[in-house]
Amino acid sequence: MFASLSDFARRDPLGFIGLMLVTMILFAGLFGNWLAPYAPSKIDVPSRLLAPSWEHLMGTDKLGRDVFSRILAGSALALQIGVVTVGLSVVIGTVLGLIAGYGPRWLDSILLLIFDTTYSFPTVILGLALVTLFGPSTTTLMGLVMLFLIPAYARLVRSSTLAAKGADYVLALRSMGASSGRILGIHILPNVIGPVIIVACMDVPAIIALEAGLTYLGLGVPPPAPSWGRILEEGTGSIREAPWIVVAGGLPIILATLGFTFLGESLRDRLDPKRKGRA
Repeated sequence: MFASLSDFARRDPLGFIGLMLVTMILFAGLFGNWLAPYAPSKIDVPSRLLAPSWEHLMGTDKLGRDVFSRILAGSALALQIGVVTVGLSVVIGTVLGLIAGYGPRWLDSILLLIFDTTYSFPTVILGLALVTLFGPSTTTLMGLVMLFLIPAYARLVRSSTLAAKGADYVLALRSMGASSGRILGIHILPNVIGPVIIVACMDVPAIIALEAGLTYLGLGVPPPAPSWGRILEEGTGSIREAPWIVVAGGLPIILATLGFTFLGESLRDRLDPKRKGRA
């Protein structure tokens, strides 16, 4: 295992860095609440706006809460909103894209109309509407993100499925009486899922950044949830007295962006046959 990792690091250093960063973020997201040295929401007014030290690695905020503990706890929210939401969107979008690309023309037209209609809504306007109807929450934010990601993945899978639908091997399978489910699940899906995985990997940091932006605008996760966007929003109010809060809130977003981007580039090089051939 270690030999293969060292070989991977030698052949693709950026991909290896991305893998390490993503692993670190996933580990923090899964175990951050147990690793946090302090309770993320514990208020300690006498300790407010303390500079970074060995006792508080990233200082404290205006309520005396340990920023490092809040960053670790916020990793779980980032994991839920970024990875889980993208994962669910990939599954639903892939299924709808396969149905649209392989199904009858009338069904394809209906699904394509739904995809285009949903995708045409401005993100912020739709976010305001959903928050007004359901209130700001993690569930509302995840629903908003999925409304935009599912049509994008579905259109990508639909295009690849339409191309594979007319391939000789698919026509041969249909002439032999193979069922549509078998053709889609065993023969078409493995050929169309690669680009979706690459795009999804690139989308995760964008969704994490979107959560931070919407939370900053008051449309995301409500307080006192320790999301990275909430830490940034709270840090801007004390940026002159405690600039380390903004730095601490922005650092994990930057690391997540670099990690998933590097990993996505590495996956693209490995899964794209044209690039593989050039290498």
